[in-house]
Amino acid sequence: MLRALLALTLSLAAVAQAAPQVRVVGLFPNAAVVNIDGQRKFLKVGETGPQGVQVISADSHKAVLRVNGVEQTFDLSREYNASGYSAPAPAQEMGIARNTDGHYWVSGSINGQTAQFLIDTGATTIAMNDEQARRLGIDYRVVGKPMVASTASGTVQGWRVTLNSVKLGGIEVLGVDASVLEGGFPTEILLGMSYLNRVGWREDQGMMYIQSKH
Repeated sequence: MLRALLALTLSLAAVAQAAPQVRVVGLFPNAAVVNIDGQRKFLKVGETGPQGVQVISADSHKAVLRVNGVEQTFDLSREYNASGYSAPAPAQEMGIARNTDGHYWVSGSINGQTAQFLIDTGATTIAMNDEQARRLGIDYRVVGKPMVASTASGTVQGWRVTLNSVKLGGIEVLGVDASVLEGGFPTEILLGMSYLNRVGWREDQGMMYIQSKH
């Protein structure tokens, strides 16, 4: 019995000391996007993610995380595990053809839910109407900050929210600013600069190319 209890204690200790695989895939002032055992989370300073990983500090160059009670410094796109650091994944690129209406339309996802976007380089953020937000499961009245927006129909009530994930093809950006507006405007979800500024993009002969950034 004593040997069994000792073996169980040692086994539990080994599990407790097993460090999660952690990779910082996005850096911002006082926030970081952290991949923890394959799960991505947008965490602000002081917040704790899966496996108890906590963001202590972050800027555009590095993040300090507390992992298993130990503070470690992480650079962007460097994975730390028992085997050491791994190289960043290669950049991904996708091409979008201009539609006959002169606009760029693209399918993607918001928070894992399918969404159809109209790319609008004149929009500051991703923008959608309240019905679209409800369809996507965004509880904007609870998590959003009230705002007033000017539209072609006049001023409307809106909410500023942060989307956990916006993905086009294999190009995913976490922690993306968005606006939810009451009423039917915009009729389509506008993919604005809060996403485009976080990726590389260019137009060339009727095509828009979007490339992931490290």
